[in-house]
Amino acid sequence: MKNITNKHITILGAVRSGIAAAKLAHKLNAIPFVSDFSDKMKKIDELDQLGINYELGGHSDKVFDCDFIITSPGVPSNSKILIDAITKGIKVISEIEFASWFCKGNIVAITGSNGKTTTTELCNHTLNTCGLKSYSAGNIGLAFSEITLDVKENEFVVLEVSSFQLDYIDEFKPKYAILLNVTPDHLDRYDNDFNKYAKSKLKINQNQNDDDYFIYNIDDEYLSKIKIENGTKIPFSSSPLNEGVFIDGEMFVMKHGNMIESICRTDSLQIKGEHNLYNAMSVLAVAKLLNLDNEAIQKALASFKGVEHRLELVRTINGINFINDSKATNVDSVWFALRSFKTPIILILGGKDKGNDYSRIKELVSENVKKIYAIGSSADKIFNYFQSIVEVQKADSLEFAVNDAYKIARDGEVVLLSPACASFDMFNNYEHRGYIFKQIVMQL
Repeated sequence: MKNITNKHITILGAVRSGIAAAKLAHKLNAIPFVSDFSDKMKKIDELDQLGINYELGGHSDKVFDCDFIITSPGVPSNSKILIDAITKGIKVISEIEFASWFCKGNIVAITGSNGKTTTTELCNHTLNTCGLKSYSAGNIGLAFSEITLDVKENEFVVLEVSSFQLDYIDEFKPKYAILLNVTPDHLDRYDNDFNKYAKSKLKINQNQNDDDYFIYNIDDEYLSKIKIENGTKIPFSSSPLNEGVFIDGEMFVMKHGNMIESICRTDSLQIKGEHNLYNAMSVLAVAKLLNLDNEAIQKALASFKGVEHRLELVRTINGINFINDSKATNVDSVWFALRSFKTPIILILGGKDKGNDYSRIKELVSENVKKIYAIGSSADKIFNYFQSIVEVQKADSLEFAVNDAYKIARDGEVVLLSPACASFDMFNNYEHRGYIFKQIVMQL
């Protein structure tokens, strides 16, 4: 554990991970200072109670009076404050890097363009169901800094980590690193350069050695072509492999070294969709590397009900299924969602565009979608792209889109909120968007 006593630490961003990092630094006798560019907050009670200094509504030069800076994932890498700090030679790290310095347990870190949250929760659920002590944290639920001191040796913390958090790691070294997939997302933060974004994802593996495991989707177009440098490699695939986790007929199977083992049936997994079979295989790799019991693993898969805002059935009215997939903030997520239903879909699409290329879902929309409602600041782009393929209507609000979709939907059809976009043009975050969708549906 590093000694940070009396170290001056600046934390950029006064939201969940920033506040957690400040409180952890204070608890470990450092001197934190929090700076947030937003002027939406007037005061922060949690920091006031601990006597932690902070500033809101802009960054002053006091930011640079520190031993190092912890940056929150919401602070863009090209922001002036970070560029100035790096120019001045000040070390910048992410909150997950900082929290990892004080974690005595085993870290399972999960990243990818899609499936991070579901896989994180499934992995945490599986470890706990199989009799281990595990916490979930990171980019979902609790910040890593909130629980790092609680994790004991031989216990586990399962972390969802984003590319933004990986951008500023230094020594971060998970025992088990999972990379689910790499498809275009957040390109607005990476100069519209897919390779820059992909390299950020791969940083999850940069500090691993042969005692650590790198678990990755070898069916992913990008990951299938690159050379993995570090860690003991455990691929997973929907087709048989010489090493790794794969599907053979109706069974999940693992081959590792001289061992080959049928783990459980694929239909043990309660959450549906091809993408969730991949998510489950990555978790099974961790479970079998830990020699967990197959019967307990099967029980875990069967009892996991999924995560909120990800292909979540809100309500069925007159045979019409209303599905909340607000967490689908990129085109690839929508591709998986559209493949999950066999009946006609009325799709609510749009929000803050992140440089989306809708050609990925063009064929599925043509085959499966009855009508699109285009919402948010990307409505014009969506209308212009899809109008020659399917009926598209621009909607001024989510409420109008849901109510109008209900009027035209028929028994057996699906009304699907799967936006392919960020939510910040209309909502606080994807959770807020999902909650509003559910409220509207419950009032129908």
